[in-house]
Amino acid sequence: MKRILIVDDEADFREFIARVARGLGFEATAVGSGAEFRAVYDEVAPDAIVLDIVMPEEDGIELLNWLGTKGCKARVLIVSGYNPHYREMAQLLGGVKGLDVVTLQKPLELEDLEAALG
Repeated sequence: MKRILIVDDEADFREFIARVARGLGFEATAVGSGAEFRAVYDEVAPDAIVLDIVMPEEDGIELLNWLGTKGCKARVLIVSGYNPHYREMAQLLGGVKGLDVVTLQKPLELEDLEAALG
């Protein structure tokens, strides 16, 4: 079974992503902070990651950089409803780090999410 790890500080959003992912055959783990993400990453060994850019304490850019140091092979879906430059910066950083990064704008369209996870 494919595994997905979702990190977003908005509980409703991460549960929406988890529901959709489960419907696509993923085993979903959803957490609300960068610290929780780091704590479960190795155990989950995700095939896909949904990563919010703007979060308190530790943002998605910091986690993206960390994933690069881990040699992450999962597809990383960057999501943000903030300035589109955040997503552009994440896309560039992910490329430099050798990550498979896809960026999506919040609010997400169901079809876009399904296509990115497909």
